[in-house]
Amino acid sequence: MSEQVLNQENNTEQEVELPEELTLEEVFDLAQQLHRKGFLDDAEPLYKRILEAEPNQSDTLHFLGLLKYQRGQKDAGLKLIQKSIELGPDMSGRFNNLGNIFLEMQRFEEATVAFRRALELDPNHADAYSNFGSLLKAQKQFVEAEKAYFKAIELNPEHADAYNNLGNLMVAQNRTREAVAYFCKAITLMPEHKEAKKLLGLAYYTVGEIDKAAEVYQEWLEKEPNNPVARHLLAACTRENVLPRAEDAYVEQIFDAFAESFDAKLGKLEYRAPQLIADKLYELAGTPEKQYVMLDAGCGTGLCGPLIADYAEELIGVDLSAGMLEKARDRGSYSELIKAELTSYIQSQHQRFDIIISADTLVYFGALEVVLAAAKQALRTNNNAPGLLLFTVEALLEKPEDLNYRLNPHGRYSHSENYLAKVLADTGFKEINLTSVELRMESGSPVNGFLVSAA
Repeated sequence: MSEQVLNQENNTEQEVELPEELTLEEVFDLAQQLHRKGFLDDAEPLYKRILEAEPNQSDTLHFLGLLKYQRGQKDAGLKLIQKSIELGPDMSGRFNNLGNIFLEMQRFEEATVAFRRALELDPNHADAYSNFGSLLKAQKQFVEAEKAYFKAIELNPEHADAYNNLGNLMVAQNRTREAVAYFCKAITLMPEHKEAKKLLGLAYYTVGEIDKAAEVYQEWLEKEPNNPVARHLLAACTRENVLPRAEDAYVEQIFDAFAESFDAKLGKLEYRAPQLIADKLYELAGTPEKQYVMLDAGCGTGLCGPLIADYAEELIGVDLSAGMLEKARDRGSYSELIKAELTSYIQSQHQRFDIIISADTLVYFGALEVVLAAAKQALRTNNNAPGLLLFTVEALLEKPEDLNYRLNPHGRYSHSENYLAKVLADTGFKEINLTSVELRMESGSPVNGFLVSAA
């Protein structure tokens, strides 16, 4: 099992026609098949049917708990899992899953207890060692995490996720060349391990071997010609077939997969964009009095929401990723959250907003003419006070000066100062300010960017 608890998607609903007579065991097997394939809407009523007949059927309680947790019903899911453990306290796998959930919730002490109990019950549980390693890594106990991963591999030499997790651990310690070997091993053991392919390419990029990164993505794309992640990252490495902005499918796939760990990972990278925007808003707008209609464009998990909510009479969040929006909803800062492509949504909102903010979302846009024109028409003017746009982007600092933007091997676009100023002026913004900032750390170095305000 990887560092995440579960990795199924909730696919479109399908009709499940049951024969008139099925044993409870057969219903359970069917429910598990549907669950594994991501058909949660179909699996859930089958689990419930079993529990109507046998309320204390512990396997069903456990898997229904996992399903509910997947769907964001965390408290309900956790209670069902804990009940299944009370009924079957000698099941190592249940403690392993419980540990994964506590790890995801960053309840590290409880996760430690759960993983240790899983290993007491089954000292040869390779998955539990691998997941325990991820817990130790999350607490920056890197030496112990490495030991746990190697123990998982000792118990199961073909444990692809343990090798992938080792690669992640090496990256976290800036031991990128070592990470390459572990990501390669994960792919060898599991050729369809997409996470290892992506991370291997990024590891090659980090150590400056862009050609090798491109080879990884080229091979991936040959096997999956329609994979938006492979296509985008190959273009980023070769600078061929570069699109003016990242495909919706790329953005949605990347951030849905990233949603659960997004906040924790950005915290480790000293991510500053939301606070930079909030500080600039205070500088320009003064005392908050819940006086503005505001848009958080590309709201992600809603990190900006609590920082700007005191200014908002109404705060709308828009994002392409359903997983991110679910996390944003938990913050309780937004009047409304909308799943939509950013430019299309803004184009539909004529003179709706007093303020639009966007933290590190336009790094997935190269050409900015259309989206900034949309933002200009979506802002309204009240009593000669022009609408305000605040956003961050990564800085393209290299010459030549006529280069407007560039897609970088990590998959994000950077923009030149001259281009930003020109597009904003051509779009009709008058009061334009670009401030050089450090947005976060990456591979031990600061990521340079611009904090932009325009009115």
